[in-house]
Amino acid sequence: MAKAIIMHEIGGPEVLQLADYDPGRPGIGEVLLRQEAVGLNFIDVYHRTGLYPLPSLPATPGLEGAGIVEAVGEGVTEVAVGDRVAYAGLPPGAYSEIRIMPADRLVKLPEFISTRDAASMMLQGMTARYLLKGCYGVKSGDKILIHAAAGGVGLIVCQWAKHLGATVIGTVGSPQKAELARDNGCDHPILYQDEDFVARVKEITRARGVDVVYDSVGQSTFMQSLDCLRPMGMMVSFGQSSGSIPPLDTGVLAAKGSLFLTRPSLMAYTAKREDLLAHAHDLFEVVEKGAVKIEVRQTYPLAEAAQAHSDLEGRKTTGSTILIPGQ
Repeated sequence: MAKAIIMHEIGGPEVLQLADYDPGRPGIGEVLLRQEAVGLNFIDVYHRTGLYPLPSLPATPGLEGAGIVEAVGEGVTEVAVGDRVAYAGLPPGAYSEIRIMPADRLVKLPEFISTRDAASMMLQGMTARYLLKGCYGVKSGDKILIHAAAGGVGLIVCQWAKHLGATVIGTVGSPQKAELARDNGCDHPILYQDEDFVARVKEITRARGVDVVYDSVGQSTFMQSLDCLRPMGMMVSFGQSSGSIPPLDTGVLAAKGSLFLTRPSLMAYTAKREDLLAHAHDLFEVVEKGAVKIEVRQTYPLAEAAQAHSDLEGRKTTGSTILIPGQ
């Protein structure tokens, strides 16, 4: 029997329990994947708490992992037994030693990327890709604001946006996180607990405002984020770690300068296989160039998933975190 984290109810980290389970055999278009690393992401918290409900319970959470293909079902052409692969997205079930995955959601790994690095970068890195190239095409000379700049997505966005020639402004929660963000390309870290980030953004941009705001915090930052934008700027709300955003009168967007607003998801941007491969290709390319460096900053045994969730929610983590099956 294999091991997996199984939730029988929604709730706090304590609902994440390690248990025996049978992954089954791959069916048509499926593979059996032995996982070497699993990515930890804030969307896993949303699934655990029921903010984004999983299809049914009991369930195994997790949307990101990497490992070795052990068996393939009928009709699989995308990968073969022995391939090193990674994924990010549906279906859930990553918190496991072995799992079944649709073959068309897997990406083969180049030699220069380890499975541990892959499990820490696929979801966050491809998210950074659609933020910077899909929601708004960041180019040289642009000014951007990224909240949680020392987080997993934040550190990648800082590096990638700097590579594209943008001026990067980021909010962080401590001097240590400010230094980390600065080391990863953030030109202007803002300690949001000590400074009015709207006033500081206006100061940095000489009252013009930024071209785009990337906000994964949600409730506590949303309205102020709108105030950071230039006229006809783009607000990208891609998470809500502080809570859900209240209903919005869209007239506010007109009053604040004919602003654009989008609420994207990685699942939509990579729904077609060709788009999934394009996102992965662009991510692998900037990593190979050294423009984006991936560092696994925290590692937990899969059995300690509950502790990992507690640390993530308590803002005790920075950058990327992975869970290791079999430990």
